[in-house]
Amino acid sequence: MTDAELQAVGEQVVEVLRTIYDPEIPVDIYELGLIYDVQVSSDLDIKILMTLTSPNCPVAESLPEEVKERVRSIGDVQEVEVEITFDPPWTKDMMSEEAKLELGFL
Repeated sequence: MTDAELQAVGEQVVEVLRTIYDPEIPVDIYELGLIYDVQVSSDLDIKILMTLTSPNCPVAESLPEEVKERVRSIGDVQEVEVEITFDPPWTKDMMSEEAKLELGFL
């Protein structure tokens, strides 16, 4: 695959991530800053590095699984790996301007 094709798949992944919402906060997980990295291999394997708002997050089990299932639904995507990290820990500063505005932090 060309770099442009891989980038297009990466953009599709981001679009899917923007449809997944944290159940406690009315903002999608991408704008919240919970997604640290999205990697697309030449075999169309996807690796997503993400965090949760806290280690005790009530959706710690289900949210990564939802991310995996939704991203897997993209056309030619093969394997999807979701890795959870708390390094660095999530803070409100990681939110996009749009998310901060939505939640009244601006």
